[in-house]
Amino acid sequence: MMRVLLVDDEPLALERLQVALAAIPAVELVGTACDGLEANERIAELRPDLVILDVQMPGLSGMGVAQGLGETGYRPEVVFVTAFNRFAADAFSVEAVDYLLKPVSFDRLRVAIERVRRRCALRDADGRAAELETVVEALRRDADHAPADAAATEAFDNGIWVPGRHGALRVPVETIDWIEAARDYVLLNTPVKSHILRAKMNDLERRIDPRVMIRIHRSHMVRLGAVTGTERPGKGALRLLLNDGANLQVGPSYQDQVVRALRL
Repeated sequence: MMRVLLVDDEPLALERLQVALAAIPAVELVGTACDGLEANERIAELRPDLVILDVQMPGLSGMGVAQGLGETGYRPEVVFVTAFNRFAADAFSVEAVDYLLKPVSFDRLRVAIERVRRRCALRDADGRAAELETVVEALRRDADHAPADAAATEAFDNGIWVPGRHGALRVPVETIDWIEAARDYVLLNTPVKSHILRAKMNDLERRIDPRVMIRIHRSHMVRLGAVTGTERPGKGALRLLLNDGANLQVGPSYQDQVVRALRL
């Protein structure tokens, strides 16, 4: 059972998150807080596994709370809830698992929760063997989609550098399940973490081999090896189901290339 603390200064936003969490299995809401100072008290008292933090709050912000975690030797996982307007540059200095854009959708919250579960499983397994198994499985899933001509891939990036707390980190493309646009930033979604990067989707689309990852929407790119199924919820509509539980709509202008790439 994952123990979760919700922190938001807007009562309606807090209520919306509570309702969404109640529908996710094996999640226990252990408490709520309305500002950063109260959040610190509740974290020390309740020791939750996960804190879902609103970034912008009066007094001590969610970013301030996250930056102070671990000073007492205990650090829960953190998922930020944000409007992504002014805080993103500070997020590089905080080890957050995910960033949820307001208004938070149920599906996106569920994906974040599952990402935290995987991180906890890796940590409980002492990380190394389980992490290796995760990487090997990702490579195995990609085998059927690997480009036949290795020389042709040299024109594309096989990894993306992102800023982190202790410097730059290279994120291999084969570990990215999908990329999500967030204002002037993008989120590189891997099985255990979402990395934030100041970049445009059009630029990333040019840098990544289309035989590995394709644009499916103006706000999303998807690694072909991460697709586990498709849905047609209505006339002319198409959605992709990903291995991390994400359910992504394919934009009308991208449907033909998605159908070709997946050989539907």
